[in-house]
Amino acid sequence: MSRWVALALFLLAARPAAADEHAFDTALRDFREVHRAETSRAHIAGSSFYLVRAGRTVAADHLGEQDAETHVPVDARTVYHWASVTKTMTGIAIMQLRDRGLLSLDDPIVKYVPELAVVHNPYGDTGAITLRQLMSHSAGFRSGTWPWRDHDWQPFEPKDWSQLVAMLPYTQVEFEPGSRFGYSNPGIVYLGQVIERLSGEDYEVYIDKNILKPLAMHASYFDRTPPHLLPHRSHSYYVREGRRVAAPFDVDTGATVSNGGLNAPMPDMAKYLAFLLGDPMRQAEYDRILKRSSIEEMWQPQISAGEDFTQGRMATTTQSGLSFFIDRRAAVRFVGHNGDQNGFRAYLSLCPDQRLGSLLAFNTETQGVLNSPANRETAESRIALATDKLCEALVR
Repeated sequence: MSRWVALALFLLAARPAAADEHAFDTALRDFREVHRAETSRAHIAGSSFYLVRAGRTVAADHLGEQDAETHVPVDARTVYHWASVTKTMTGIAIMQLRDRGLLSLDDPIVKYVPELAVVHNPYGDTGAITLRQLMSHSAGFRSGTWPWRDHDWQPFEPKDWSQLVAMLPYTQVEFEPGSRFGYSNPGIVYLGQVIERLSGEDYEVYIDKNILKPLAMHASYFDRTPPHLLPHRSHSYYVREGRRVAAPFDVDTGATVSNGGLNAPMPDMAKYLAFLLGDPMRQAEYDRILKRSSIEEMWQPQISAGEDFTQGRMATTTQSGLSFFIDRRAAVRFVGHNGDQNGFRAYLSLCPDQRLGSLLAFNTETQGVLNSPANRETAESRIALATDKLCEALVR
């Protein structure tokens, strides 16, 4: 009799897990249908989707072409531009320096970048603006970095830090620091200067040594593509008035590299995603990059970002952490960051409690990013938001 009781208990215990897997498989099938349909409908040239679960890539989809003119298909070697997803690595670098005792998150930014003291601050002392406020986009600096991109002869982004320094006396703090959220690209560029000055290395070199190489992301790089990877570098496009037009190829983000200069193929980004999700079997290895408690600290809400519809899940419930965005829907906690630049769209999304994460990359922007609920209705956003159901399928 005890044998039958044991068997019955085993079957009862196994049934929810089997049901979870069935729900997950169904959700993945449904997502793939959405991805294919929306990509085709919106005339997106190429897109890739990776799904990482408990450290393993469990889905790897490639749609369309990396070069629509020569019809080169997207594949696992295709290099996408990850734009503002770069900011998450900038934040990790700041946390590395903090954990090494080289800074405090509540230090004033002018301690490391004294040039910022000349910025006009009608709300008080610019010296009171902290690294934490820059990481949470609550420091009061404007959104855009570089207003001059109207002509082909103008640089894509400022090449040298000195060009940004020249703009500082004409820059003002736009709201009281710490009072609200205001997405700021310049703020992250200033953090890049902190990394360079404390490490004594260029931003790209520091990130390569302290994040990319330890994670074996050997096909990842910043700005101009090295010759051996050029055959795999995706072109990018805009859809304008129903027509797809080419964006500039292989641009250089110059002095703003810490804000959005990362280029990488999907398998490399899957390694980064696995690191962020964590793995008890690899924790000693991952802790050499950044300890788990520091990553979790970055995912603690700092300020509401609910009036901004460009980041995270683009919802009124979105909050800004430290270089990541946090949200919650039902029993699922979402962590992530979006990116868009030069026709590329990128989405990194984690459900840490389900040990699941997704990566989406598009080489076509169907509509300019709007700080409006309408931003949720673009094809790229609809596909990105559809990944929510993958995490929800694993909630018991």
